[in-house]
Amino acid sequence: MSLFRFKKMTHVLAALVIGGGLVLNVAGCDSGYSEDTPVSRSDAKPTARAPRPTLGSQAPEFRLLDMDGRSVALSDMQGKVVLLNFWATWCFPCRVEMPSMEALYRSYREKGLEILAVSVDEQGPAVTRPFQEDKGLTFPILHDRDYQVGLIYGARSLPMTYIIDRQGIIRERVFGSREWDTPEARQSILKILEESAARPSQNSSHTM
Repeated sequence: MSLFRFKKMTHVLAALVIGGGLVLNVAGCDSGYSEDTPVSRSDAKPTARAPRPTLGSQAPEFRLLDMDGRSVALSDMQGKVVLLNFWATWCFPCRVEMPSMEALYRSYREKGLEILAVSVDEQGPAVTRPFQEDKGLTFPILHDRDYQVGLIYGARSLPMTYIIDRQGIIRERVFGSREWDTPEARQSILKILEESAARPSQNSSHTM
């Protein structure tokens, strides 16, 4: 059994029922990885000791494979606002927030929003594709099987989401599940979309 499976998280869902509606609190799953976790991929560069990004800093570059085996880099999203979400199919709070992420994506994709959902499932598309089809998700799903990118970003619990503006700067970090389709969440994303669109890039050749 792999370390990832051995250290399998305990599902945690903090919820309040208010007026017949479900309101999610900040809750998440243990990713099963820490800064001292060894990686298994022979060609992986050591990243565990890299300093974790902070709010206001440049988002670290990465490149992962999507559902169809295509290589996708964060820098490919230059000029867009990126909602970078670390998740897994076995993480209940991750599953709960996905439909609201899809609703947000459909509303603001044309305004420059991109969602990169980085799955840490070891099985890759074998488990993420059925989930994508079942939920009707249209945003890109990438695969971080060795948790290299997750370690770079310090995502030790799932879900964890970073909001990155058009200039590649980390504007928000969200621990746990969020209802992304509420008026408050939409307004927050729209504000970043509008602000970063009005602010010129510092260097047109600079990657995210």
